[in-house]
Amino acid sequence: MDSLKKKRTAKPVATIFLVVLGIFIVLQLFNKPLEGKHITKKIEAPHEVLAILENSCFNCHSNQQNLSWYDKIAPISWAVNKDVKRAREILNFSEWNYSAGEHQGKMYAILNMMQSGKMPLHEYTILHPSAKITQKEIDIIKKYTLSLSSVTPVKNELKNIHQNIKITENHTPSKFPISPNGVKYTDDYKNWKVISMSTLFDNSIRVIYGNDIAVKAIETENFHPWPNGSIVVKSVWKQEKSPDGEIRAGEFVNAQFMVKDSKKYTDTEGWGFAKFSGNDLHPTGKTASFARESCIACHRQLAEKTGYLFDVPMKVNTERLIKNLQK
Repeated sequence: MDSLKKKRTAKPVATIFLVVLGIFIVLQLFNKPLEGKHITKKIEAPHEVLAILENSCFNCHSNQQNLSWYDKIAPISWAVNKDVKRAREILNFSEWNYSAGEHQGKMYAILNMMQSGKMPLHEYTILHPSAKITQKEIDIIKKYTLSLSSVTPVKNELKNIHQNIKITENHTPSKFPISPNGVKYTDDYKNWKVISMSTLFDNSIRVIYGNDIAVKAIETENFHPWPNGSIVVKSVWKQEKSPDGEIRAGEFVNAQFMVKDSKKYTDTEGWGFAKFSGNDLHPTGKTASFARESCIACHRQLAEKTGYLFDVPMKVNTERLIKNLQK
């Protein structure tokens, strides 16, 4: 009787196994390999920096994939191929056609993502534990990134850079500049409400202002998406230490604008990006495409959390703190 029961039990188990195996084999028929792409220009950096990037970033953010065998099996391969395609669009170390200034900006963005724990993705490191970033590796990337600030700009960039000049309320250009994509600088933001503050590893102080539309969106938690007309400005200064040890805002660095206009800025997901730097407030970028190439790729990763902002509005920060305390 026992042997008969075992045979009866074994039959459905074997049937289920064969069905699953059959489905698995059929899935492989629809398993397209990842599209191969040529290396047009590889990022140039010190050997120790490249080693970190190659180990933790290249599998997704380059044309040089070294995928594991299980990454190539459907249905896992479908998700992998989709992630790699999206990652290449955001940042591709094999198509590094950037100026010295753009290279520096990209490295700052990479460091920021590493320090915040957002890259490499947690779900990626679960299956690829060797790709995890250590604090020692972050320090290496940080040291290299900060060293880029001391590199002398090329001649055609020198004319727009004025160092060691402080900007004040009464010392601004008589005519305010306009970014190549049409974002206009305005001094009015200095009278807007502060919606967040932050510091960064480059010893800067950052104050984030919002116009009335943006402030109302925060108060009503209506920023998924942000309403048209919202303007957020991040004003950046270097830190200055007074004799009594107090840290204050020193030399003005830049003012970074984000303007929400879903009809005008369709190629950057409804946001117009601009950065006005130095005493003369010279705008970043030579053509309107600079925001698509240098800004939206990083901000897109924050779409679900903050509606594309790196600095979370204070109200959201406060509510998150309360929730953490209640746990």
